[in-house]
Amino acid sequence: MKRWIALMGLVVLFAMHGSAWSQEEQDDAQAGTAAAEPATEDEERRVRRLGDVIGEGTQEWSMDIPAIETPAVPVEEQPQVSLPDPEQDAQLQNLLTRRAFVPDDPDIAAELQALLDDVEEQAGTALAAGNLALAGRLANVLAELDADRAIIGRVAAARERADSLARLLAQADTALQDGNLIEPEDGAAWTLYGRALAIESDNAAALAGQDAVRSALLDAAEQRIADNDFERADELLAAAAERDADADRIDALENDLTAARADQMRALAAEIRASIDEEAYEQAEQQINQLVALGAPADDVESLRTLLDDAIRYGGFEPGQVFQDGLGDGDGFGPVMVVVPSGSFIMGSPEDEDNRVGNEGPQFRVRFENGFAMAQTEVTVGQFARFIEETGYVTDAERARSSRVYRSGSGRVDEQRGVTWRMDYLGEDAEENLPVVHVSWNDANAYALWLARRTGRPYRLPSEAEFEYALRAGSQTPYWWGEGSPDEPVENVTGDGDQFTDSRSWTVAFDRYNDGFWGPAPVGSLQTNPFGLYDMGGNVMEWLEDCWHDSYVRAPDDGSAWVNPGCERRMLRGASWSSTPSMSRSAFRLSSRNDSTDARVGFRVARDL
Repeated sequence: MKRWIALMGLVVLFAMHGSAWSQEEQDDAQAGTAAAEPATEDEERRVRRLGDVIGEGTQEWSMDIPAIETPAVPVEEQPQVSLPDPEQDAQLQNLLTRRAFVPDDPDIAAELQALLDDVEEQAGTALAAGNLALAGRLANVLAELDADRAIIGRVAAARERADSLARLLAQADTALQDGNLIEPEDGAAWTLYGRALAIESDNAAALAGQDAVRSALLDAAEQRIADNDFERADELLAAAAERDADADRIDALENDLTAARADQMRALAAEIRASIDEEAYEQAEQQINQLVALGAPADDVESLRTLLDDAIRYGGFEPGQVFQDGLGDGDGFGPVMVVVPSGSFIMGSPEDEDNRVGNEGPQFRVRFENGFAMAQTEVTVGQFARFIEETGYVTDAERARSSRVYRSGSGRVDEQRGVTWRMDYLGEDAEENLPVVHVSWNDANAYALWLARRTGRPYRLPSEAEFEYALRAGSQTPYWWGEGSPDEPVENVTGDGDQFTDSRSWTVAFDRYNDGFWGPAPVGSLQTNPFGLYDMGGNVMEWLEDCWHDSYVRAPDDGSAWVNPGCERRMLRGASWSSTPSMSRSAFRLSSRNDSTDARVGFRVARDL
């Protein structure tokens, strides 16, 4: 049995060496066999079979070879690796098998290192050629058999770069498909393709991807132009230019953008004006903001803002503009109105003003955020007549069957029976162009309400603050024209040159002044003040909306009327044809009962814009 094992070891060793023994080795083996014990029949049969395996010979093998010691099984585990080249792989497997039985054989080790040198060289060549799959397969063999070789790390790094490159390209393609061209920056297609090119500067897929991004940016800009989203189109074209997109197409799209933006700005400006005309002021403000976003010229925007501001303040009118509202039946108009500008003034008189009265203070500032309209003249007899004819209204003087008139004989103003609004200051029939007098606050208010109904506009009596603001017209002097007597006829007030028909003259009057009238003058006979209003400081005193208060303590500072429910006395402001210089001052105040009438009192209307 021992000889059998020894013989098998020789067979294996022979197989490992891969060559036949020399004749001398065969003779030595035959001599050793003859000196051994006689073989049994079974042993002889096995020897013959072994000889058959090894090759034909005339001598039989002896099983007793004590000089060779070969392990019966592999000493080391054989690595499970293979090379792609069949010849190299056969050589590798032969060497690994031999080494498994004889691990420390220097010849085997030298042959294996030589083979691995060839494999390393092949891996380097494959890596240089970009054949990462082959380089990786060869590097895997080297890593298993000789892990310290430099090519292994180079291939691993190349694999990592390739994996990163593939991952970035996949992410970039997805971002491109999703339309994430340049935003968000970290996840944008352009950024991801750029990172891929940082790994491989000539990567065809990444270069093609960036071209696709450039084209997509221009496509998106074109669509934004069609959608009138010019701000975003600008951004996209700028982004495309930064990324060296097609310059000719960028120029063409910029021309399209300029033309489309101009068309949109013209259309939007027309819409703004229409919104203002329709008094849709909030909508107009939003549209102006849109116009700014379109990049409209500053002058154009400022012009529209001014138009809107004027519309808000003046209802679409302009300061100083004169207009009339139709009465709604196509047959006639209301009073001529003047647009009073918005602004502020100091109401009342300073304490050092000559002839000042205590109820004219304390002074305070009144601000008018919005303009308003004031009738250019007092309401005339003819205008009031139409109101009476249409409504059948009965005035307070008609109810009382009397009013106060000027008596030429005594020079006094006294009660007289049978006087109505149809009469003048003397109690005689009045001309239609004279200011209507002998009307109470109740009558004046009734006319304003009727006018509001007939025109569909917010007519009313002026507030006291509005009247003084419109009367002063920017002045802070005692009179709107200055400090003392006028240099020319501007208001119908008392002047030392005025004379009545019986040669009567005023005892207290403006020096060296003659306006040419004794009693009310036809409306608009003299000059306008700086706001374009007639007779604000003369002709007749005028009813106002406010109730009487003996000072301005707690008075409204926004120009609104100061009204207490149920009040029985209303304000009178403005001088009359009989007012002395002290009573003609802009700050002078009077009041009377709501139902009182007088030859020196009339009214005019105001209107919200």
